[in-house]
Amino acid sequence: MSKNPYNDGPLIVFWETTKACELKCIHCRASAIESRSPEELTTEEAKRLFNQLTKFARPPVVIMTGGNPLIRDDINELIKSASYLGLPVAISPAVSARLNPDALIKLKNSGAKFMSISLDGLSSTHETIRNVNGVYQETIKAINNAIKAGIILQVNTAVMKVNYLELPKIFKLIYDMGVKVWEIFFLIQTGRGSELLDLTQEEYEAVCNFLYDASYYNIQIRTIECPFIRRVLKERGEGKSYASPIYKRLHEDLIELMGKPSSSSTLGKSGTLDGDGIIFIDHKGVIYPGGFLPLPIGDVRHDDIAKVYRESPLLKNIRARAFNGNCGSCKFKWECGGSRARAFAYFGDPLGSDPACILNA
Repeated sequence: MSKNPYNDGPLIVFWETTKACELKCIHCRASAIESRSPEELTTEEAKRLFNQLTKFARPPVVIMTGGNPLIRDDINELIKSASYLGLPVAISPAVSARLNPDALIKLKNSGAKFMSISLDGLSSTHETIRNVNGVYQETIKAINNAIKAGIILQVNTAVMKVNYLELPKIFKLIYDMGVKVWEIFFLIQTGRGSELLDLTQEEYEAVCNFLYDASYYNIQIRTIECPFIRRVLKERGEGKSYASPIYKRLHEDLIELMGKPSSSSTLGKSGTLDGDGIIFIDHKGVIYPGGFLPLPIGDVRHDDIAKVYRESPLLKNIRARAFNGNCGSCKFKWECGGSRARAFAYFGDPLGSDPACILNA
């Protein structure tokens, strides 16, 4: 295997700007709170973090997430600071009264190149998940306003028991709205994420094969905590078929809504894992391999993040694919690698096998 391209630095740095948020989503990773914490990184501490990130040879994309980053009154100043240093900035705001057309223009003018907005289902499903009445229509409005503002927009959808059969209709909706990137989050049992929301291996496999089909309609499809979709991409590309009643329903709904596809797949053959191209910093400055893998490996208030990323024993093992169990011996471990966060959530072992993958039955 050739040298891992992410040994020296991450592709993406997630920064949890705050845990405060107006929403109370049933699957919230951050277990968001109503008010800002006094332990958050200050404006100056955040700027020092951005300077640290410039030590990487390739400037990583900084994704400002939360909570709701718009709750910070210095958010535009911070975006300007990171952009001035040459760091591409993306922001992931919650849909609230703060996400209005004026705010979108300010975010774009400050240097935010990308934005993600979450849409987890149609009408009542989305509102059940987000725990706020009226948030579905506000979300549709926010997506349209962001596109009008000229921001490169990505729609995020968290897949769970209550919404996975709606995926074809969600796809049709965002396709018609002109969205070009769809990112699918596969649930991890952290924060408010509950086992009752999680899919079975067979359901995950059906969803992955559906996403493979959907990737032929000229929308870029990305996944979070679902690296085994790259195994599905390889298998389907080699002519292997997949059949199950769930997949049949998802596939037929997709064809009925979209017609026959005409482009090539937008799925990537390689990608990132927690600690392998990705690193996460929480609102207090604690460094983790990823947002869903709660194992502290450093603190930006006291540690050099570049040194932590390059020298953490856990991250080095992840990047070397030094896994235990089936993931360690799997022939797809370099394309895939399994979700390190899910292995930890289920088995307490971040180097263990991913229980969502059908090969680990």
